[in-house]
Amino acid sequence: MKYALVNGHVLDGTLNASNEMEQHEGWAILVNDDRIVAVGDLATSDLMGYELIDLAGAWVMPGLINLHAHLAASGKPPKANAKPVDYKKLFDTLSKIPPVLAVYRKQCADLAKDQLLSGVTTLRTVGGILDFDGIIRDRVNEGKALGPRMLVCNTGVSVPGGHFAGSLATEASSLEEAAEHVRQIAETNPDWIKLMITGGVMDASEEGEPGVLRMPPEVVRAACDQAHELGYRVCAHVESPEGVRVALENGVDTIEHGAAPTEHIIDLFRERGAADVCTISPALPYAEMPTTESHAPEIAKVNGKVVMDGIIACAKECLAAGIPVGLGTDSGCPFITHYDMWREVYYFAKYCDVTPSFALHTATQVNAQILGLGDETGSLEPGKSADLIVCEGNPLEDLTQLRTLRYVMCRGKLIKKPRPKRMARVDKALDRYL
Repeated sequence: MKYALVNGHVLDGTLNASNEMEQHEGWAILVNDDRIVAVGDLATSDLMGYELIDLAGAWVMPGLINLHAHLAASGKPPKANAKPVDYKKLFDTLSKIPPVLAVYRKQCADLAKDQLLSGVTTLRTVGGILDFDGIIRDRVNEGKALGPRMLVCNTGVSVPGGHFAGSLATEASSLEEAAEHVRQIAETNPDWIKLMITGGVMDASEEGEPGVLRMPPEVVRAACDQAHELGYRVCAHVESPEGVRVALENGVDTIEHGAAPTEHIIDLFRERGAADVCTISPALPYAEMPTTESHAPEIAKVNGKVVMDGIIACAKECLAAGIPVGLGTDSGCPFITHYDMWREVYYFAKYCDVTPSFALHTATQVNAQILGLGDETGSLEPGKSADLIVCEGNPLEDLTQLRTLRYVMCRGKLIKKPRPKRMARVDKALDRYL
């Protein structure tokens, strides 16, 4: 299809000399098939053959990019007095029932669709069931399913007793097993390799000690070396300063979550050319909500606060040091849905002391660059993929304008009035933190 989007306010995704996103009035955007062919003052252009999309004063900007999501869960909050889920046992059971796996895979595909309908035109998944994410990615690429552009890790690599070991990640007991697991995952055709280096909030055994190092440094090194040899970059779940240091010293390319960095850690980020992926969303419910609402143990509230503070500190210090910082939601965690990337953008501005303009730039162009897709997406420029969203009001003044969109376009496919499935309880609970 050929589209001409006219009469809108255009944020092309680039920053001006004042470090603010460029705003253009009177511009139009021409799309032919999956590409942007022209952006600018096109008043004298011949629009014959283009379907005219009159934005009538709405705001158009690049599609959002979510660097951290898990399609294996919906983000549905836990019920009161619910027992902790034994994910390894659950996965062992499900993997023996093919019809159930087929239903589960469809659920994952539906959640990927919700990401797109909420404005996420590029999604990186960082740990899932078997090779479901890769299958969904391929179906989307083939036009057989509706979803965003996807980069996937498929199953991650953990260690016995490690984060999501036996479910979203394998259990590597040695250097040799870690390298072998990377090779096996590579056979499922992922785009990245994911490591679970530390524990998290829910598997911490003591107050004040989330993110305990689970994967030994030499195992991290073996996995990273094998991944790099095969041409893959490595992202890693890390929620403690020790974990960040070990990850960077042994070859990890993106730190997921993060923790308060030391000067040595900042130096390691520079030396590795690594990026920090800020994920405030999953920590906030644990840290801020009363346990009567989150239904999390008191220890999780304490540790959630430690993790949230560490994520924010890591992002702020990396920004100050010129280290790339990207954004991801950790969709699938309790209260973290697949339609709320806009909340992570909002939290980034609120807690990391950046402007809405810089937060939007981060969620688009910076995230694209971290993924190595800077020449393909992340800004509205001729030759790039036609990935864009349209909201009614000015997101530079109010980031909540991203909550409900008029249009989403991904690789030239236009979706009018996109409406993901919402959870009223989640929306009501999280709106208090806006």
